[in-house]
Amino acid sequence: AAYGKLAGTVGIVCNLFLCAAKVAAGVLSGSVSITADAVNNLSDASSSIITLVGFRLSAKPADEEHPYGHARIEYLAGLAVSVMILVIGIELARSGIERILHPSPVSFSVVSAAVLALSIGVKLWMAAFNRGLGKRIGSAALEATAMDSRNDVISTAAVLAACVIDRMTHWALDGWMGLAVAGFILWSGVGILKDTMNPLLGEAPSEELTAYIGKKVMSYEGVLGTHDLMVHDYGPGRRFASVHVEMAAEE
Repeated sequence: AAYGKLAGTVGIVCNLFLCAAKVAAGVLSGSVSITADAVNNLSDASSSIITLVGFRLSAKPADEEHPYGHARIEYLAGLAVSVMILVIGIELARSGIERILHPSPVSFSVVSAAVLALSIGVKLWMAAFNRGLGKRIGSAALEATAMDSRNDVISTAAVLAACVIDRMTHWALDGWMGLAVAGFILWSGVGILKDTMNPLLGEAPSEELTAYIGKKVMSYEGVLGTHDLMVHDYGPGRRFASVHVEMAAEE
C-alpha cells in the first residue's frame, strides 16, 4: 500500500504538471497533436488516482465477506487503467483523422520543443520508477502504469518529430503522426487489458510454479505422488494452492 500510494502521488503531480505545460504549448502553436498529448497526460493523472485508490482498497484485511482479502482490487485498478488507455487512443485517432481531412498550419517554437523534450525526460523517469516498484512488489497495476509512461515517451517523441519536420519541410504530418501514435497506444492498451484480465479470469499457473510446488511436496517423507493441483490467485502475494497427496495405505 505504501508503494502504491507513493507511485500514485508521483503520477498525479507529474502528469498534471506536464498537462498544463502542453496545453499552453498546444494553444500557442495550434498543434492538435500537442494538445492531444496534453489530454493524454490528464488521463494519466486520472489513472494515477485510480491506482492510488486501488492500492488503498486492496490493502484492507480479510473479513467475513472476503475471507481471502481484497488484493484483487489491484487487478481491477490495472483493468481501469487499460480501459482509459484505449479510450485515449480512440480519441487521439479521431483527432488525427480530423486534422488529416482538414489540415491547418502548425506554429513551431523553441518553447514547444522544450516542453516536449521535458515531457520525454519526465516520462522516461516515470516509466523506470513505476517498473521498478511494480517488479519489487509484483504489481500488475504499476506494471501497466509503467507501460503507459513508455507509450507517452514514444507518442511525445513522435509529436516532436512531426513538429520539427513540419518546420523544416512544411509537410503537414501533424494529423498523420497523431494517428500513428493512436494506433500504437491502442495496440499497447489491448496488451495491458489482456495482462490484467487473465488473473481475474483464472489463468492456469505457470509450469515453473507447478513444478516447484510438486517438487516441494514430494520432498516430504512418505509422499508417493501428487495430483489435482489447484492454484487460485487472489491478488499480488495472495495465491492459494491445494493438492491431493498420495501416501501408502498403511500410513
